[in-house]
Amino acid sequence: MENQSFVDSVIREIVEPGVEQLMHSRFFTELRGGRLAKRRLQGFALQHYLSNHAINKGLAFCMVKNASNPPVYNQFVELFVEESSHPDLMKRFGLAMGLQEDHFNNEIMIYECVAHTAAIIRGMFLGTQAETRAGALVNETMVCRYSEEFDAALEKHYGLDSRARTFFIVHGKVDQEHTAMAAETIARNVNTDRDKALVRAAARNMVRFKLAKFDGIYDSYA
Repeated sequence: MENQSFVDSVIREIVEPGVEQLMHSRFFTELRGGRLAKRRLQGFALQHYLSNHAINKGLAFCMVKNASNPPVYNQFVELFVEESSHPDLMKRFGLAMGLQEDHFNNEIMIYECVAHTAAIIRGMFLGTQAETRAGALVNETMVCRYSEEFDAALEKHYGLDSRARTFFIVHGKVDQEHTAMAAETIARNVNTDRDKALVRAAARNMVRFKLAKFDGIYDSYA
């Protein structure tokens, strides 16, 4: 119960304010109003595609790294299976927005997306179980929320059909499960004040990385 109260406080004090800040950013304010430039939507598709690929490779490595620890191994297997199709779903969205295959093959990750992706992979390789899942708690909560925004705006303002919006339709639902999984893992693994400090720091940092990612995309694809 005490650990669950701690997780609830992290969500209330760090994650939820971060989500609200993201939803009021330039990117999402313009998206909701149908004013976000097509080029910025294409930039999101390209950068998220590259990030998804890197994260999937990190998950694959962690499966091997934790092969002798069945509970942890199985968790990474589940995540990898669920995430493995996401780069192609993001590419489908990008193609619907007018990109070509060559754009995905030749694009380079921008600074802010390198930082965000690196923080996720650093957590996989070096973080404690609770610390790693704190980053996931932030990311999954934000993705779940912004997927709803994308799904509604892309249909209303940009004329995309449900097939082109599959990435966002899927994430609006599945990431609710991922968020719950992350919260449960944190609650099981925060046993000391040091553990709790690491979780709070990881959550705060990931909020900052996520906000910077969207600001970077907005600025780089003007």
